[in-house]
Amino acid sequence: MFDLALSILCSSLIFVIFKLFKVYKVETFYAIIANYVVACAVGLLCYQGDVNVIGIVEKPWFWGTFALGLLFIIVFNLMAATSQKLGVSVASVATKMSLVLPVLFGVYMYKEVLGPLKIIGILLALAAVYFASIKENSTKFRIGALLLPFLVFVGSGVIDISLAYFQKEFIANKELPIFSATVFASAAIIGITFILIKITGKPLKMNFRNVLAGIALGVPNYFSIFFLLRALQNETLNSASIFTINNVAIVMFSTLLGILLFKEKLNLKNWGGIVLAIISIILVARSGG
Repeated sequence: MFDLALSILCSSLIFVIFKLFKVYKVETFYAIIANYVVACAVGLLCYQGDVNVIGIVEKPWFWGTFALGLLFIIVFNLMAATSQKLGVSVASVATKMSLVLPVLFGVYMYKEVLGPLKIIGILLALAAVYFASIKENSTKFRIGALLLPFLVFVGSGVIDISLAYFQKEFIANKELPIFSATVFASAAIIGITFILIKITGKPLKMNFRNVLAGIALGVPNYFSIFFLLRALQNETLNSASIFTINNVAIVMFSTLLGILLFKEKLNLKNWGGIVLAIISIILVARSGG
Protein backbone atom coordinates (compact mmCIF):
# COMPACT_ATOMS: atom_id res chain seq x y z
CA MET A 1 0.00 0.00 0.00
CA PHE A 2 2.96 2.31 0.54
CA ASP A 3 3.86 2.04 -3.17
CA LEU A 4 0.26 2.90 -4.08
CA ALA A 5 0.30 5.95 -1.79
CA LEU A 6 3.50 7.21 -3.43
CA SER A 7 2.03 6.72 -6.91
CA ILE A 8 -1.06 8.71 -5.86
CA LEU A 9 1.10 11.55 -4.51
CA CYS A 10 3.25 11.74 -7.66
CA SER A 11 0.25 11.56 -10.00
CA SER A 12 -1.53 14.35 -8.13
CA LEU A 13 1.54 16.57 -8.38
CA ILE A 14 1.46 16.17 -12.18
CA PHE A 15 -1.92 17.96 -12.40
CA VAL A 16 -0.65 20.79 -10.19
CA ILE A 17 2.48 21.20 -12.34
CA PHE A 18 0.34 21.33 -15.50
CA LYS A 19 -1.67 24.15 -13.95
CA LEU A 20 1.55 26.01 -13.13
CA PHE A 21 2.61 25.75 -16.79
CA LYS A 22 -0.11 28.26 -17.63
CA VAL A 23 0.79 30.53 -14.73
CA TYR A 24 4.47 30.72 -15.77
CA LYS A 25 3.77 30.71 -19.53
CA VAL A 26 5.55 27.43 -20.18
CA GLU A 27 5.30 25.98 -23.70
CA THR A 28 3.54 22.75 -22.81
CA PHE A 29 4.66 20.52 -25.67
CA TYR A 30 8.37 21.33 -25.30
CA ALA A 31 8.22 20.93 -21.51
CA ILE A 32 6.53 17.55 -21.94
CA ILE A 33 9.30 16.33 -24.26
CA ALA A 34 11.94 17.55 -21.78
CA ASN A 35 10.02 15.75 -19.04
CA TYR A 36 10.37 12.43 -20.86
CA VAL A 37 14.13 12.86 -21.20
CA VAL A 38 14.32 13.56 -17.46
CA ALA A 39 12.03 10.63 -16.59
CA CYS A 40 14.18 8.30 -18.71
CA ALA A 41 17.33 9.53 -16.96
CA VAL A 42 15.74 8.98 -13.52
CA GLY A 43 14.81 5.43 -14.54
CA LEU A 44 18.35 4.65 -15.68
CA LEU A 45 19.73 6.00 -12.40
CA CYS A 46 17.30 3.79 -10.43
CA TYR A 47 18.20 0.67 -12.41
CA GLN A 48 20.77 -1.38 -10.51
CA GLY A 49 21.82 -3.65 -13.38
CA ASP A 50 23.99 -2.98 -16.42
CA VAL A 51 22.27 -1.02 -19.19
CA ASN A 52 22.65 -3.15 -22.32
CA VAL A 53 20.92 -1.60 -25.33
CA ILE A 54 20.97 -4.83 -27.35
CA GLY A 55 19.59 -6.72 -24.36
CA ILE A 56 16.78 -4.18 -23.97
CA VAL A 57 15.86 -4.44 -27.67
CA GLU A 58 15.56 -8.22 -27.26
CA LYS A 59 13.11 -7.93 -24.36
CA PRO A 60 9.56 -9.11 -25.22
CA TRP A 61 8.15 -5.78 -24.05
CA PHE A 62 10.51 -3.55 -26.07
CA TRP A 63 8.38 -2.72 -29.12
CA GLY A 64 5.33 -2.13 -26.97
CA THR A 65 7.15 0.72 -25.26
CA PHE A 66 7.01 2.74 -28.50
CA ALA A 67 3.21 2.49 -28.63
CA LEU A 68 3.10 3.46 -24.95
CA GLY A 69 5.51 6.33 -25.58
CA LEU A 70 3.28 7.75 -28.32
CA LEU A 71 0.22 7.36 -26.08
CA PHE A 72 2.03 9.13 -23.23
CA ILE A 73 2.75 12.17 -25.41
CA ILE A 74 -0.80 12.39 -26.74
CA VAL A 75 -2.51 11.90 -23.39
CA PHE A 76 -0.14 14.21 -21.51
CA ASN A 77 -0.85 17.05 -23.95
CA LEU A 78 -4.59 16.39 -23.61
CA MET A 79 -4.28 16.36 -19.81
CA ALA A 80 -2.38 19.65 -19.87
CA ALA A 81 -4.98 21.29 -22.13
CA THR A 82 -7.83 20.03 -19.91
CA SER A 83 -6.11 21.27 -16.71
CA GLN A 84 -5.54 24.70 -18.21
CA LYS A 85 -8.94 25.16 -19.87
CA LEU A 86 -11.30 23.34 -17.49
CA GLY A 87 -9.38 23.15 -14.19
CA VAL A 88 -7.25 20.68 -12.24
CA SER A 89 -10.22 18.80 -10.79
CA VAL A 90 -11.85 18.23 -14.19
CA ALA A 91 -8.57 16.98 -15.67
CA SER A 92 -7.98 14.57 -12.81
CA VAL A 93 -11.58 13.36 -12.94
CA ALA A 94 -11.44 12.72 -16.70
CA THR A 95 -8.17 10.84 -16.27
CA LYS A 96 -9.25 8.73 -13.32
CA MET A 97 -12.81 8.01 -14.51
CA SER A 98 -10.95 5.68 -16.86
CA LEU A 99 -10.56 3.24 -13.95
CA VAL A 100 -13.55 1.36 -15.37
CA LEU A 101 -11.53 0.28 -18.44
CA PRO A 102 -8.66 -1.55 -16.65
CA VAL A 103 -11.16 -2.99 -14.14
CA LEU A 104 -13.20 -4.53 -16.96
CA PHE A 105 -9.99 -5.69 -18.62
CA GLY A 106 -8.88 -7.47 -15.44
CA VAL A 107 -12.23 -9.19 -15.12
CA TYR A 108 -12.25 -10.29 -18.78
CA MET A 109 -8.58 -11.12 -19.29
CA TYR A 110 -7.55 -12.48 -15.90
CA LYS A 111 -10.93 -13.62 -14.54
CA GLU A 112 -10.59 -11.33 -11.53
CA VAL A 113 -13.58 -11.68 -9.22
CA LEU A 114 -15.58 -8.63 -8.16
CA GLY A 115 -17.45 -9.28 -4.92
CA PRO A 116 -20.53 -7.27 -3.84
CA LEU A 117 -18.52 -4.78 -1.76
CA LYS A 118 -16.07 -4.18 -4.59
CA ILE A 119 -18.82 -3.68 -7.17
CA ILE A 120 -20.55 -1.17 -4.90
CA GLY A 121 -17.19 0.55 -4.31
CA ILE A 122 -16.45 0.83 -8.05
CA LEU A 123 -19.94 2.22 -8.77
CA LEU A 124 -19.48 4.76 -5.98
CA ALA A 125 -16.06 5.61 -7.42
CA LEU A 126 -17.62 6.43 -10.80
CA ALA A 127 -20.29 8.52 -9.09
CA ALA A 128 -17.55 10.26 -7.08
CA VAL A 129 -15.55 11.34 -10.09
CA TYR A 130 -18.73 12.55 -11.81
CA PHE A 131 -19.93 14.70 -8.91
CA ALA A 132 -16.43 16.01 -8.24
CA SER A 133 -16.31 17.40 -11.80
CA ILE A 134 -19.66 19.25 -11.94
CA LYS A 135 -19.25 23.00 -12.35
CA GLU A 136 -22.30 25.07 -11.43
CA ASN A 137 -21.09 28.09 -13.37
CA SER A 138 -21.62 26.21 -16.64
CA THR A 139 -24.57 28.17 -18.00
CA LYS A 140 -25.12 26.07 -21.10
CA PHE A 141 -24.28 22.57 -22.22
CA ARG A 142 -21.68 22.32 -24.97
CA ILE A 143 -20.76 19.02 -26.60
CA GLY A 144 -17.40 20.48 -27.60
CA ALA A 145 -16.47 20.99 -23.94
CA LEU A 146 -16.69 17.23 -23.39
CA LEU A 147 -14.23 16.32 -26.13
CA LEU A 148 -11.02 16.96 -24.18
CA PRO A 149 -12.13 15.07 -21.04
CA PHE A 150 -13.45 12.19 -23.17
CA LEU A 151 -10.16 11.82 -25.06
CA VAL A 152 -8.25 11.92 -21.76
CA PHE A 153 -10.60 9.25 -20.39
CA VAL A 154 -10.03 6.85 -23.29
CA GLY A 155 -6.29 7.47 -23.54
CA SER A 156 -5.69 7.07 -19.81
CA GLY A 157 -7.68 3.85 -19.76
CA VAL A 158 -5.66 2.36 -22.60
CA ILE A 159 -2.41 3.31 -20.84
CA ASP A 160 -3.54 1.67 -17.58
CA ILE A 161 -4.60 -1.49 -19.42
CA SER A 162 -1.25 -1.63 -21.23
CA LEU A 163 0.75 -1.17 -18.03
CA ALA A 164 -1.24 -3.89 -16.25
CA TYR A 165 -0.80 -6.26 -19.20
CA PHE A 166 2.96 -5.72 -19.52
CA GLN A 167 3.44 -6.01 -15.75
CA LYS A 168 1.60 -9.34 -15.58
CA GLU A 169 2.89 -10.92 -18.78
CA PHE A 170 6.41 -9.69 -19.46
CA ILE A 171 8.15 -7.66 -16.76
CA ALA A 172 10.27 -9.21 -14.01
CA ASN A 173 10.44 -7.28 -10.72
CA LYS A 174 14.04 -6.18 -11.29
CA GLU A 175 13.14 -4.87 -14.75
CA LEU A 176 10.61 -2.26 -13.56
CA PRO A 177 13.08 0.68 -13.59
CA ILE A 178 14.51 -0.16 -17.03
CA PHE A 179 11.04 -0.83 -18.50
CA SER A 180 9.78 2.53 -17.23
CA ALA A 181 12.93 4.27 -18.50
CA THR A 182 12.50 2.67 -21.94
CA VAL A 183 8.88 3.83 -22.18
CA PHE A 184 9.93 7.39 -21.38
CA ALA A 185 12.90 7.14 -23.78
CA SER A 186 10.50 6.07 -26.54
CA ALA A 187 8.24 9.03 -25.78
CA ALA A 188 11.25 11.37 -25.82
CA ILE A 189 12.49 10.01 -29.17
CA ILE A 190 9.04 10.36 -30.76
CA GLY A 191 8.63 13.88 -29.38
CA ILE A 192 12.09 15.07 -30.43
CA THR A 193 11.51 13.64 -33.92
CA PHE A 194 8.26 15.59 -34.15
CA ILE A 195 10.01 18.79 -33.04
CA LEU A 196 12.81 18.36 -35.60
CA ILE A 197 10.26 17.86 -38.37
CA LYS A 198 8.28 20.87 -37.21
CA ILE A 199 11.28 23.23 -37.16
CA THR A 200 12.86 22.04 -40.41
CA GLY A 201 14.80 24.96 -41.83
CA LYS A 202 14.43 27.01 -38.66
CA PRO A 203 16.96 27.48 -35.81
CA LEU A 204 16.22 25.47 -32.68
CA LYS A 205 15.84 27.77 -29.67
CA MET A 206 16.36 26.38 -26.18
CA ASN A 207 14.03 27.91 -23.60
CA PHE A 208 15.38 27.58 -20.05
CA ARG A 209 11.88 27.91 -18.59
CA ASN A 210 10.64 24.93 -20.61
CA VAL A 211 13.63 22.83 -19.53
CA LEU A 212 13.06 23.64 -15.85
CA ALA A 213 9.38 22.81 -16.24
CA GLY A 214 10.32 19.51 -17.87
CA ILE A 215 12.59 18.63 -14.94
CA ALA A 216 9.84 19.50 -12.43
CA LEU A 217 7.38 17.30 -14.34
CA GLY A 218 9.74 14.44 -15.21
CA VAL A 219 10.61 13.31 -11.68
CA PRO A 220 7.05 12.79 -10.36
CA ASN A 221 5.99 11.45 -13.77
CA TYR A 222 8.58 8.67 -13.62
CA PHE A 223 7.77 7.68 -10.06
CA SER A 224 3.99 7.74 -10.66
CA ILE A 225 4.46 4.92 -13.19
CA PHE A 226 7.22 3.11 -11.27
CA PHE A 227 5.28 2.95 -8.00
CA LEU A 228 2.05 1.99 -9.80
CA LEU A 229 3.82 -0.96 -11.42
CA ARG A 230 5.17 -1.97 -8.01
CA ALA A 231 1.72 -1.65 -6.48
CA LEU A 232 0.33 -3.96 -9.18
CA GLN A 233 2.59 -6.69 -7.76
CA ASN A 234 0.62 -6.55 -4.49
CA GLU A 235 -0.56 -10.02 -3.53
CA THR A 236 -3.42 -8.78 -1.35
CA LEU A 237 -5.23 -6.60 -3.89
CA ASN A 238 -5.89 -7.43 -7.54
CA SER A 239 -5.54 -4.93 -10.39
CA ALA A 240 -9.23 -3.91 -10.21
CA SER A 241 -8.76 -2.86 -6.57
CA ILE A 242 -5.42 -1.15 -7.24
CA PHE A 243 -6.75 0.94 -10.14
CA THR A 244 -9.93 1.89 -8.28
CA ILE A 245 -8.10 3.05 -5.14
CA ASN A 246 -5.34 4.73 -7.16
CA ASN A 247 -7.61 6.66 -9.51
CA VAL A 248 -10.22 7.78 -6.99
CA ALA A 249 -7.59 8.83 -4.44
CA ILE A 250 -5.87 10.94 -7.10
CA VAL A 251 -9.18 12.65 -7.92
CA MET A 252 -9.73 13.41 -4.24
CA PHE A 253 -6.18 14.58 -3.52
CA SER A 254 -5.68 16.64 -6.68
CA THR A 255 -9.07 18.31 -6.17
CA LEU A 256 -8.04 19.31 -2.65
CA LEU A 257 -4.72 20.59 -3.99
CA GLY A 258 -6.65 22.66 -6.55
CA ILE A 259 -8.57 24.28 -3.69
CA LEU A 260 -5.50 24.94 -1.53
CA LEU A 261 -3.10 26.11 -4.23
CA PHE A 262 -5.30 27.68 -6.94
CA LYS A 263 -8.42 28.65 -4.96
CA GLU A 264 -10.61 26.48 -7.20
CA LYS A 265 -14.21 26.64 -5.98
CA LEU A 266 -16.14 23.50 -5.09
CA ASN A 267 -19.90 23.33 -4.82
CA LEU A 268 -21.94 21.01 -2.61
CA LYS A 269 -21.98 18.27 -5.27
CA ASN A 270 -18.18 18.45 -5.57
CA TRP A 271 -17.81 17.90 -1.83
CA GLY A 272 -20.31 15.06 -2.07
CA GLY A 273 -18.07 13.52 -4.74
CA ILE A 274 -15.10 13.66 -2.38
CA VAL A 275 -17.12 11.95 0.36
CA LEU A 276 -18.20 9.23 -2.11
CA ALA A 277 -14.55 8.83 -3.13
CA ILE A 278 -13.53 8.16 0.47
CA ILE A 279 -16.34 5.63 0.94
CA SER A 280 -15.50 3.85 -2.32
CA ILE A 281 -11.82 3.53 -1.36
CA ILE A 282 -12.77 2.05 2.03
CA LEU A 283 -15.18 -0.47 0.45
CA VAL A 284 -12.72 -1.61 -2.22
CA ALA A 285 -9.83 -1.86 0.25
CA ARG A 286 -11.92 -3.83 2.77
CA SER A 287 -13.19 -6.23 0.10
CA GLY A 288 -9.69 -7.68 -0.27
CA GLY A 289 -8.42 -9.17 -3.56
